[in-house]
Amino acid sequence: MLLVTGAYFPEFSAGGLQSRAVAALLRDRVQFHVLTTATTAALPRHATVDGIDVTRVYVRIGSRVSALVASWRMLVALLRVLPHVDAVHIQGYSSKNIVVMAMCRLFGRPVVVHLQTSKHDEPATVAAQGGLATWAYGSAAAYISVSPGLAARYLEAGLPAGRIREIPNGVDATRFTPASAAARQDARRRLSLPEAGPVILFVGVMSPDKQPHVLFEAWLRMRESGVAATVVFVGASNPELYELGDRIADRLRAAAAAAGGGGDVRFVMPTSEIADYFRAADVFAMPSAREGLPIVLLEAMACGLPSVASRLPGSTDSMIESGINGILVPPGDVAALADALTQLIGQPERASAMGAAARRTVEGRYTMEHVAEQWLDTYQQLATR
Repeated sequence: MLLVTGAYFPEFSAGGLQSRAVAALLRDRVQFHVLTTATTAALPRHATVDGIDVTRVYVRIGSRVSALVASWRMLVALLRVLPHVDAVHIQGYSSKNIVVMAMCRLFGRPVVVHLQTSKHDEPATVAAQGGLATWAYGSAAAYISVSPGLAARYLEAGLPAGRIREIPNGVDATRFTPASAAARQDARRRLSLPEAGPVILFVGVMSPDKQPHVLFEAWLRMRESGVAATVVFVGASNPELYELGDRIADRLRAAAAAAGGGGDVRFVMPTSEIADYFRAADVFAMPSAREGLPIVLLEAMACGLPSVASRLPGSTDSMIESGINGILVPPGDVAALADALTQLIGQPERASAMGAAARRTVEGRYTMEHVAEQWLDTYQQLATR
């Protein structure tokens, strides 16, 4: 199998993280090769990650010349790899799908497209990019949707129902585990976080869609009402990335300082040690405006953290039963988010019960082993068509 991703370790993307984890679990039964774009020029063009060959194509975000060069290098890489694979698995939709799909047609290789991101991977968004994009999107032999919402958008577009199956994202439930009180304190010391007082965790790029400003405003509201807490934002804040738009982290940092609580708001760049931050936290907050099936929420749930997330139909409401294994609030509702966080901080027994229920949810539906078997079943079906 050739896995085509938008980023791969050590860079981060939802599709890349899932691909790496599944490839590690299936490598005794499936021979994988990874073809990925990369935004870090220093990364080697060819490498081995976890025993799997990885080919990287560098692209500079926002540069048309770089995009054209990257398309050519993608074409060359496909010419080299496609004769030696049985099928291709593309994570999400981007302009490179046109090149990949055309080459797969030339070599007679079936393609499965993995729908990961709400709106971005939906048929209507792709159709707005023109005829070639629509052709590439609709020409796959099979589709995987990570959520009911993405599957619904696919079917509403009139695409073949027999080609799509819903397979959720998965989480490594052995790496992301509930922390004891002692382990939480140890994690806080290592991460230089306050050893006393509640810690609220946010994980995600500092982009408008992830709405970190909503959490920040909820934290301000809590602070004004006498509820003290440290909020930790873990995620990319580089404004050169296309999805960040402006310097959200800089604005929030300045606003925290102006409010006199600069030390209670922390900003951390993406890290491979993210499990430590989950262990150090008391509550997880995900105020996003849109999501596919958020991996960070699964990681929090696997760690037994009580979570407050935006209610996103066909996404978070398929993961969380509000009041049982977490709390769902309207997207963008600062007051509701602040109230829910205040409840969990002030009711530790209720918070603990929700966290335990969240862990059971992950164990029952979202382990990486379960997801890997479903990927393998899709590959086997593809091979028999």
